[in-house]
Amino acid sequence: MTIGNDDDLQKLRVIGRIVANTLRAMQEALRPGITTGELDALGAKLLASAGARSAPEKDYSFPGVTCISVNEEIAHGVPGARVIREGDLVNIDVSAEKDGYYADTGASCIVGVGAREIERLTRDGKRALWAGIAQVKSGARLNAIGKAIETFATKNRYSLVRNLASHGVGRALHEEPGEIPTWYEPGDRRVMHEGLVFTIEPFLSLGADMAAETGDGWTLVSMPRAPTVQFEHTMVATKRGALILTQPG
Repeated sequence: MTIGNDDDLQKLRVIGRIVANTLRAMQEALRPGITTGELDALGAKLLASAGARSAPEKDYSFPGVTCISVNEEIAHGVPGARVIREGDLVNIDVSAEKDGYYADTGASCIVGVGAREIERLTRDGKRALWAGIAQVKSGARLNAIGKAIETFATKNRYSLVRNLASHGVGRALHEEPGEIPTWYEPGDRRVMHEGLVFTIEPFLSLGADMAAETGDGWTLVSMPRAPTVQFEHTMVATKRGALILTQPG
């Protein structure tokens, strides 16, 4: 969506803060022995208490409130009986709606102590996200985001999953602009206009370049199998740069 007035912005700020606070609380609750279902129940409680509704559950009948992906899973993991272990790489993606406005955020983290290369990947996943965010400005091309992220990934010897992209958001979970690549597409001439609301969510990997479906119809795994992280913010393009909506507070 494109922000049309201050009411739009204020309501986006509200739902952005809700999903960010929910994500942070779920990350703080991560520990060996907790199940993904128990973690999702916490997310459900927090969203409900804030008057928000899970976007994937509401819009796509997803069998959970949040998406929780563990190790080989990289996106859309279905919460359930899976037990979290020490050293697991866990991605939590929280998206929700309130008063007709949507926001979307996500992050990956290691439970306890993990392998050094995974710790480095997690740290650099955040850096890749912020490399893209630094390119956000009304009047700039959308493909500047992917160019910066790909430059970062190549320099640091990572791969990028190239069939999962960022997207417009605001009045729906997924809207125009449609797929926003987090890799460089030189032929993409689209421009970020003032007030444009969208996500940036690179999937940085130690070797995977695709996401593949599994038998449950939802969960995506890395192909070839390799540790992969995702970090995501929802933002607004302004003349001064990116206005991040999904900051906890």
